[in-house]
Amino acid sequence: MSNNTKDNHLDNKPSVLYLDYQSTTPCDSRVVDEMIPYFTDTFGNPHSRSHAYGWESEAAVEKARLSVSKLIGANSKEIIFLSGATEANNLAIKGTANFYKEQKNHIITCVTEHKCVLNSCRQLEQEGFHVTYLPVDSNGLINIEDLEKSITKNTSLVSIMMANNEIGSIQPIKEIGQICRKNNIFFHTDAAQAAGILKIDVEEMNIDLLSISAHKMYGPKGIGALYVRRKPRVRIKAIISGGGQERGMRSGTLPVPLCVGFGKAADICIHEMEKEHEKTLNLKNHMWSSLQEKLPDIYLNGDEKKSLPGNLNISFSYVEGEGLMMGLKDLAVSSGSACTSSSLEASYVLKSIGVTEDLAHTSIRFCIGRKTSLRDIDFAIKRIVEEVNRLREMSPLWEMSKKGIDLSSVQWSDY
Repeated sequence: MSNNTKDNHLDNKPSVLYLDYQSTTPCDSRVVDEMIPYFTDTFGNPHSRSHAYGWESEAAVEKARLSVSKLIGANSKEIIFLSGATEANNLAIKGTANFYKEQKNHIITCVTEHKCVLNSCRQLEQEGFHVTYLPVDSNGLINIEDLEKSITKNTSLVSIMMANNEIGSIQPIKEIGQICRKNNIFFHTDAAQAAGILKIDVEEMNIDLLSISAHKMYGPKGIGALYVRRKPRVRIKAIISGGGQERGMRSGTLPVPLCVGFGKAADICIHEMEKEHEKTLNLKNHMWSSLQEKLPDIYLNGDEKKSLPGNLNISFSYVEGEGLMMGLKDLAVSSGSACTSSSLEASYVLKSIGVTEDLAHTSIRFCIGRKTSLRDIDFAIKRIVEEVNRLREMSPLWEMSKKGIDLSSVQWSDY
C-alpha cells in the first residue's frame, strides 16, 4: 500500500507504512506509463530485424540501454540486459573466472557480500578455484591493506559490493578499483543497492564489471544489467546457451517492456538523485537521533557516515527482533536481507561486524525511500518507541539491567 493514505497522521495510523525500500521499491508511476504501450501496441521481438515491429522494439531497447549506461558513466555497448542483479553477479563472477581459468584461478571477495556472490564463489571453489574472503571492521568496511596483501600472481578477479544490503555500509570502491587496475586484475562490484542512489562513474572508479537491478531503483522486477568493460576488454564465458543475444553473453529474447521501464527509471534517477539523496538522509538522521533520545540501549549497525542515505539497521537490547516486527504490524520492515529472510539464523552480516548473536537477533532494518515523508517517519518513531517499551516491560532481562546487574556475569542454570 502507498504511504500517502488519507489516514497517514500520528493519531490515525496508516494501513501499513512501507519502510523496506532495500528489499524492493514500488514501480514509479512514470515508469509504468512508459512501459504500457510495449505490452500491447509495440510488441515486436527486438531481435526480429526484418520488419517494422522488430525495429521499433529494438530502438526502444537501445534507448533504454543508453539511459542505463548514462546512470553509471558507461558506453551503451557495455550494458548487458538480463533478469536482475543475482544473474548479473553470477555471470560476472563465474563467467570471468571460467574464461581466464587457464591463466589465473584466484578470486578475492568479502564475507559480507550478498548470498549470490558468496555462493557463486563457493561453487567455483568446488571446481578448483581458490577464493579469499576478506574480513570487515565493526563498520562493515574492508581494510585496503588486507586486499593488497591477498593479491597473488594468480588473482583474476576482485568482487566487492558497493553498498551493503543489510547495514548500508559503502565500501571504498575507487581505492579498490585503483589497486585492481595497478595489478592488472578485473574488478566487479554489486551495485544493486547503490545504483540510482549514489553517483557512479565506472571510469573514475576503475570498475570493470558492475551489477544493477531495476526493482531497487523504482523500476520493474525481472530486469537488471551487467556492465562489462570494453577497453581494456573483459571477456566472459556465457552461462546461458541460446541465440547469442547481448553480445553473446546472455542469450534469450529481451523483455522489451521491462527494458523500457528500466531505462525510464534510470532517467528519473539521473535527474532526481541529488535531491532525493538529501531528503532521505535528512529523514534518516531525524529518525536515528529521535530514537536515541527516546530509547536507551540501542545501537546502530554499520558506518554512521559511509552509509546509504536511507538505511538504518538498529539493534534494540532486551527486545527480540522477530517479536518487535510482529508488534509493528503497521510498519513494513525486515530483520535483514529479503533473500535470506526465511532463515532463523542471526544475520551473517551482523556477526561479521562483531555484533553478538543475542544482539543480532534484536536487529531491525529500516529503509527510507522516495515516497517516505517526515510524517511517516514521526509515526514510525512513535510506534517503535511504544512497542520497544512494551516488550521491555515484559522482559526479566530489562528489569535486571535497570537494577544495575551485569548480565554477562550471570551464571545461568541448565535446568
